[in-house]
Amino acid sequence: MVSMALLTLPVMAPVVAEALQVSPALVGMYVSITYAGAMTASLLGGATVRRLGAIRVSQWGLLLCAIGLLLCMVPWLPAMVLGAVCIGLGYGPITPASSHLLARTTPKDQMSLVFSIKQTGVPVGSMLAGAVVPSLLLLVGWQLSMTAVAAVCVVCALVSQPLRRELDEDRDAGHRVHLGSLIQPIRLVLAHKALTTMAACSFMFSMVQMSLTTYLVTYLHDDLRFGLVLAGLLLSVTQMGGIGGRILWGFVADRWLGARRMLFVLAGLMVGGALSTALLSDDAPRLWMILVLVVFGASAIGWNGVYLAEVARRAPEGMASLATGGTLAFTFLGVVLGPPVFGLLSTVFGTYRAGFLALMGVATCSALVLWWSQRRQTATA
Repeated sequence: MVSMALLTLPVMAPVVAEALQVSPALVGMYVSITYAGAMTASLLGGATVRRLGAIRVSQWGLLLCAIGLLLCMVPWLPAMVLGAVCIGLGYGPITPASSHLLARTTPKDQMSLVFSIKQTGVPVGSMLAGAVVPSLLLLVGWQLSMTAVAAVCVVCALVSQPLRRELDEDRDAGHRVHLGSLIQPIRLVLAHKALTTMAACSFMFSMVQMSLTTYLVTYLHDDLRFGLVLAGLLLSVTQMGGIGGRILWGFVADRWLGARRMLFVLAGLMVGGALSTALLSDDAPRLWMILVLVVFGASAIGWNGVYLAEVARRAPEGMASLATGGTLAFTFLGVVLGPPVFGLLSTVFGTYRAGFLALMGVATCSALVLWWSQRRQTATA
């Protein structure tokens, strides 16, 4: 639901922009603001989970997203900016909270699969936003559509209340949350080489993921002259590949490869996916195009569960939420920086193919980081 809440406004951006008489391109600023808020909230996630409990933090996340959507209903840009901040603050702590719960309750040999299944909630939320919000928009208008999504967020927060007594029993009500809590997760990540490696890879992987989902439709429409409907369907195919990939890679990592090797393989698939996408032409066989985008989506969107499971596995005992918050700060930084850099390169070279070739370079760097860390670990074993 927080994933759906975050994408509700972007899905209806042309209509909202028309109502406010501003450019739809401002949706890029909305995305940057929400993820800047999410970065801050993820850093505080570990401390707030310890004080309030993972379920309570998740409830607050849902309520903040609901408040943010209600603020975005107001046809006034400052209110929408505040709404974007609230949605980001609600989105950020959800993953540290869930990692805390799953690290406590999941056997170590099943962590990649279980975390991957949990992470399917992100692309499912994206698909729900794309499938449900436009229909709501036609039925009740953009403001009531936001109200409806906000209402479901509130309902989810209420429904999760019975879980709190059992799952938040480890909370420490006396634990203080202060400004130093923003630095503590970063210090933890930088103090452990395995966590630093995961943070660096997630920074690069998120650049690839967000750039792909942000610009694929525009690339297919502007460079390959596809209609918007077909381009949108191909984006959905990419998202479906991501959903399937998250579960498949988690299973393979637990059963055979392990998290590090699995992430190395995914980096290689991203390299191939980015290159193949850059080389697509408007007369390419549709089956080939679908295959390329499914594999690219499965790798570029499907890596998160394996990565989060490895972070929880490598975190010191009882500090999974803190480590997750610290590494997610780097992940969200990649989200904030990736699309603007992609757009700048595409503008400079006059084609979106340049952006996808740049993503190939980013994925290659992440593969080298993983290869080097694996080699170093083997040498010291």
